[in-house]
Amino acid sequence: MKKKLDEISEKHFRKKYTLLGEQEKKVAHHLAERIHIARNIAQDFSEKITFGQRLADKVAGFGGSWTFISIFAVVLVIWILLNSFILITYKKSFDPYPYILLNLFLSMLAAIQAPIILMSQNRQAYKDRLSAEHDYEVNLKAEIEIMALHEKIDLLRDKQWSELISIQQEQLMLLSQLIKDLKKNQ
Repeated sequence: MKKKLDEISEKHFRKKYTLLGEQEKKVAHHLAERIHIARNIAQDFSEKITFGQRLADKVAGFGGSWTFISIFAVVLVIWILLNSFILITYKKSFDPYPYILLNLFLSMLAAIQAPIILMSQNRQAYKDRLSAEHDYEVNLKAEIEIMALHEKIDLLRDKQWSELISIQQEQLMLLSQLIKDLKKNQ
């Protein structure tokens, strides 16, 4: 762990771990624990899904589509029309008006479809949590990079100030020399 912390502090902060501030040490510890920053969450997640989970996702996807709603509406209308036609024609139907058999089928469909949709939603929520954690890691890395850029800019600014001061001192020396020379010539 110490070796990993040293590598991270050298790479991201360009300092030894022992020279880091408290906040920088916390960041280095966090990075050491979560070293997998450049990963594809969706790909990692989809590689671990079982056949049943994929099937549940497809059923949930189809159950929440306009295609399903359209097919469902057509089947209901056909069921009602067929029952009404048989009732009118033969004075008897296989599922009379309160449509008890249809209600049974609808209840069974709902009883099967609801847990499948819940499984799919739970998996999606877990995937969203993984994605949020990954986003946090990426943001943390970006923050570290920004801190490093700030440090570089501060160093450049300090260097420029030093150069400007030395140039100004040289100019002052030249001006004072010029004044002395002018006084001598008068």
